[in-house]
Amino acid sequence: MKKLLAVLGALLAIAAASFADTRTDFKPIVITDQESALFNKIGEGILVTHSQGGTVGWRTAIRNGNVKAIVAYEPGGSPFLFPEGKTPAPVPTSYGTIAAKSIPLDDFKKLTKIPIVIYYGDNIASKPTPNFGQDQWRAELAMARSFAATINKYGGNTAVVHLPEIGITGNTHFIFSDLNNIKVADLLSDWLKKNNLDRR
Repeated sequence: MKKLLAVLGALLAIAAASFADTRTDFKPIVITDQESALFNKIGEGILVTHSQGGTVGWRTAIRNGNVKAIVAYEPGGSPFLFPEGKTPAPVPTSYGTIAAKSIPLDDFKKLTKIPIVIYYGDNIASKPTPNFGQDQWRAELAMARSFAATINKYGGNTAVVHLPEIGITGNTHFIFSDLNNIKVADLLSDWLKKNNLDRR
């Protein structure tokens, strides 16, 4: 219990120190340093991220081999990472331009060594729209699919799950805390088992 409380306390400190204004003060390198230090302290684990935390998850896994898998819920608002020369074109939206970031291929290949699953919920536009929230997530989902395809091209194991495509509807940006959270948790449980990441 003390170890769990220490981890939760460290995560709260990271969040408090890092998210003053997420549009201007978001510092993924600072947060990556902190998360990597946490994984050095607790050892091997599965990193669960949400929203802007997505890019921090990719960076932490590249930095620290103790990250054995990533579960990302609606990563967005921060760049997906691609190998140099393979970065997709920026996607204009009514929210703003969604652009990826290039990193060295050797760093990117570290993401091919662990299983990754990326979940997106409902209310995401299928074509450009003036509704900037739906339009942002349209572009983020497209970028996530390109990200996963690129990882898998290099031999990785990354899946993008758009919940409405598998019959799960009604989810907000906070997929894991919506009324159908048991279904969402069951999906994660099945994925963990499939990838030999649980204790069953």
